[in-house]
Amino acid sequence: MTIAPLPQRPLTRADTQSLDAADVLAPLRQRFELPEGINYLDGNSLGALPKGVAERVERAIREEWGQGLIRSWNDADWYPAPLRVGQTIARLIGAQGHEVVVCDSTSVNLYKVLVAALRLRPRRRIVVCERGNFPTDAYIVNSVAELMKVDVIYADPDQVPAAIEAAGHELAVVQLTHVHYKSGQLYDMAALTARTQALGAVVIWDLAHSAGVIDLQLSALRVDFAVGCGYKYLNGGPGAPAYVYVREDHLSEIRQPLQGWHGHKRPFEFSHDYEPHPGIDQMLVGTASQLGLIAFEAALQAYEGVELAQVRAKSMALGDLFVRLVDERLAGFGFGLASPREAARRGSQVSLTHEQGYAIMQALIARGVIGDFRAPDILRFGFAPLYVRHVDLWDAIEALRNIMHSGQWREPRFAQRKAVT
Repeated sequence: MTIAPLPQRPLTRADTQSLDAADVLAPLRQRFELPEGINYLDGNSLGALPKGVAERVERAIREEWGQGLIRSWNDADWYPAPLRVGQTIARLIGAQGHEVVVCDSTSVNLYKVLVAALRLRPRRRIVVCERGNFPTDAYIVNSVAELMKVDVIYADPDQVPAAIEAAGHELAVVQLTHVHYKSGQLYDMAALTARTQALGAVVIWDLAHSAGVIDLQLSALRVDFAVGCGYKYLNGGPGAPAYVYVREDHLSEIRQPLQGWHGHKRPFEFSHDYEPHPGIDQMLVGTASQLGLIAFEAALQAYEGVELAQVRAKSMALGDLFVRLVDERLAGFGFGLASPREAARRGSQVSLTHEQGYAIMQALIARGVIGDFRAPDILRFGFAPLYVRHVDLWDAIEALRNIMHSGQWREPRFAQRKAVT
């Protein structure tokens, strides 16, 4: 996918419309239910609703559950859904179909693979993580570290390579999120995976903010483990099931700690002696949330025929455009750039800083431009290339410019904190 160069003069709205006219991915926007008058730039938190999902879930409720009842575990192919949906996700993350299964939440899956990874390196005592990573990752790591009696080294993002080297042959696991949830900073997965493994350690990647917008190649890079959620760029719906990846050769040697009946080799023999399934099924625990899986499976059809390399190219172009518009049109309003300027070091979002960030974002949402806020001062804008247009970024920046120029964000109603920011 070739992105036309932008003119050197200050940009206009017409320039962004020209970019949309040349965008080969533009027709994909028609695959989504997008509310009229809403400029949605929060797909990095909750993806938009793909067309067909509501109808598929209604059929599952009215026909498969309502009429088929328990027979639908077999007749409607409910039971193999975690593996079937896992195979679809495998294509989007560069894995083999038998290396991915959909189940549980990201937090639960991280717990499972972290314990399994530490059991692969029982004589090593150090886990390296990023300081400032998404809190649930830190909570899980700290909990497992206490359980397994290992030490955790937290390093700032630019110090992670040095922390890995310092741990040396005491290093057991490196656990990182590929794209930082606040800044959008992107780690070099290939380099960090290779160096971790060269030291004899195991790597775990959290793909929550990269799956679906970055051309991932887990199998080619021989990544050990990965986890991710289904409700951001993959558009699986609020609280959609998560997924877990285990490299093929680890499946025969790992022991994950949550030994539930769906992970058993023969679950319907109901034996009290646990015997793990030899494949990726062993990462399952209990009965899958079937309606969530059905919605997720239907949502993934939005990626049918889509090349991730093209998605990544548009993602980078959208980010570059947004940064340029911030430079050109928001100077003097107190905004800072929290994301890397270089597209190759950035995921599919741009984050700004402002000391009044919460109120400003609320004023922006009131105008129909939806991003979100992360404490203490981050305004996040996520660019889902399947449905976000270049002109959407122009319109968002213009709304932000008007809010700042008019002082609308100072209205008391915008300072009232809501439960979810």
